[in-house]
Amino acid sequence: MQFLRIGDRRLAYEVRGPLRGALPPLIAPAWWVSHLELDWQQPGVQRFWTGIADDRTLIRYDRLGVGMSDREVRDVDLTLEAEVDTLRALCDELELDRVSLLGGSSGSATAIAYAAEYPERVDRLVLYGAYARGNQLTPPEVGQAIVSAIDAHWGLGARMLSDIFLGSADTAAHERFARLQRESATAETAAALLGMVYELHVSAHLPRVRVPTTVVHRRDDRAVPFRLGREVAAAIPGAILVPLQGDSHFPWHGDVDAVVRACRGGLAAPTRDTPPPHAALLSARERDVLGCVARGLSDREIAEQLAISPHTVHRHVANIRDKLGCPSRTAAVAEASRRGLL
Repeated sequence: MQFLRIGDRRLAYEVRGPLRGALPPLIAPAWWVSHLELDWQQPGVQRFWTGIADDRTLIRYDRLGVGMSDREVRDVDLTLEAEVDTLRALCDELELDRVSLLGGSSGSATAIAYAAEYPERVDRLVLYGAYARGNQLTPPEVGQAIVSAIDAHWGLGARMLSDIFLGSADTAAHERFARLQRESATAETAAALLGMVYELHVSAHLPRVRVPTTVVHRRDDRAVPFRLGREVAAAIPGAILVPLQGDSHFPWHGDVDAVVRACRGGLAAPTRDTPPPHAALLSARERDVLGCVARGLSDREIAEQLAISPHTVHRHVANIRDKLGCPSRTAAVAEASRRGLL
């Protein structure tokens, strides 16, 4: 555990692996609340992060006010600009000229804004459970009710959020997560930060992102609806959407390995000026269809967009899966991304 001084407070961060490896370090912008030490005690969290970053350095941090960082949050901290400034300060402290970013949930807003503002410092951008406008996460009156519940009774509020975030996870997982939330932040801080989450707005940044981007999103995510991730992918030039099955918002619950494969595929995506090395593997029409699949379109939607029959789309998808040696559409998208076909 290390600490970065920001003004008169300390930000806790951890570095796993050598900073000067062959690949750019991977930084995970802070989520809503976290606790570096307690998070890592969860087997799912370890499996997720070690699976994604087994060949590169991983850097995570607790935002000011939560976890191992100084437990004071101020009004000035509750802005997107402050989030981006924190990420930049950490990169400067570690003398990192270029990094890859994995922005999950509210951390996706920070990652998007940073990539738009500092494209020369970002190698790859992977977004999980992302959204562009916090006010679309839930109706305003519901969001305010959740924030008020947390502020009034952190125990009940934590359990309410556990039901939203974890979906169909078992009772023990819900209890562990609710307890982790309470140990990571005070009720006042958690409420203030969740209020910020509902106000984050990065729509204007999306068209300015010019780094290879992969958007990974579970179709039945109960905290951030799939349509919001799809909108993010559609607004970032050249972004790839990788839809996954599942209803848990956290990637370390449910089918962890599927999320790891999709994120690693995004981190291996070629640069925009590099020709795809396996381009001849698929026909031009197959690549058109594959691009639509990556955006989460159904066979009927693809047929309408490409002016072909749904049966023809189905045949193309089957051929793509066969050529890539993949058992599913999702796996084919991830493999195609890894090979530079998207």
